[in-house]
Amino acid sequence: MWQDFFFALALMLVFEGVMPFLTPESFRRALLMMVQMGDRGLRMIGLASMTAGIILLYLTRYMT
Repeated sequence: MWQDFFFALALMLVFEGVMPFLTPESFRRALLMMVQMGDRGLRMIGLASMTAGIILLYLTRYMT
């Protein structure tokens, strides 16, 4: 179980680092847009991200 957790954490860090590494200017603009966004908008983005993650986890775990 811990191995799966650290694998997922490592994969998340790799994906999180792709955009700032490849296009730092676009990443900076995206962060500035997020800073200006209201709480409701950020929560909706977070909810959409969590929902997509849960769906992907379900599909990869139970549909194979």
